[in-house]
Amino acid sequence: MSSCDPTRRTLLALLAGAGLTGCGFQPAFGPGGTANALKDQVYVDSPTDKNAFDLVERLEQRLGRTSAPRYGLAYVIKTEALGVGISPENAITRFNVTGSVSFTLRNHATGETLTSGLVQSFTGYSTTGTTVSTLTAERDASARLMVMLADQIVARLIATSGTWQR
Repeated sequence: MSSCDPTRRTLLALLAGAGLTGCGFQPAFGPGGTANALKDQVYVDSPTDKNAFDLVERLEQRLGRTSAPRYGLAYVIKTEALGVGISPENAITRFNVTGSVSFTLRNHATGETLTSGLVQSFTGYSTTGTTVSTLTAERDASARLMVMLADQIVARLIATSGTWQR
């Protein structure tokens, strides 16, 4: 029997689903999933700079934008660029940009802290091109870093949502 056989694939999918259901697995955004309460319910603090704008944009893409928030998300961003590549002429040819975001999710009505944490990541860019290409690479690296950090925040919120929802 071929592994491409539709009947076999259906049977394997049903068995896998039954196995996951038996162990208590439930999709976070599935019917009755604990992360459903996050969709369109989180007000993210307004951005104050480009990095914060990129972070908030990604958080709103993943969680939705709300007009009647149930939760509020505060954050503090820290970044640092470190020269990691040096040419024989002593010029820096590559930078790593490290970043961290400490975040706090609170009940919007009461201000009670529900969960908090710290996420960290890094990315890099080259400085070997023209001035314009180097500036573009630097901006792109910062934007990529904010997307990575926002995705980590969302993953933490989803993973912990069952412990702080009421």
